[in-house]
Amino acid sequence: MVYAGLVFAGLAALLHVYIFVMESLTWTSARTRATFGISEEEAQATKELAFNQGFYNLFLAIVTVAGILIGKEHHAVGLALMFAGTGSMLAAAVVLLVSSPDKARAAITQGTLPLIAIVLMAVGVAM
Repeated sequence: MVYAGLVFAGLAALLHVYIFVMESLTWTSARTRATFGISEEEAQATKELAFNQGFYNLFLAIVTVAGILIGKEHHAVGLALMFAGTGSMLAAAVVLLVSSPDKARAAITQGTLPLIAIVLMAVGVAM
């Protein structure tokens, strides 16, 4: 179960790197604006905010990947980092869902992989 959790944690990290790219690097592009459902004017007005937010997503991915890599040698430290990274991803998705119910699809997309990773790792550790 833990190995399956690692796979989902890795997928969650990849998704959050992709979110970083959209928010921090391509925020004003037509494709990213369409993904987030915002106009060119809204993208320009929120560019700095999105840039910063994108880095939060990147840092969560880095913590998760660090946990995966460190976990090979130091299991407890690796699991702690993976739970911290994926748990923060899931918490951010819950905050998005609660604060902006109209963005439920984005919240579910953002939170599903971390949730699966957390459940699988928790079950695997408990066994």
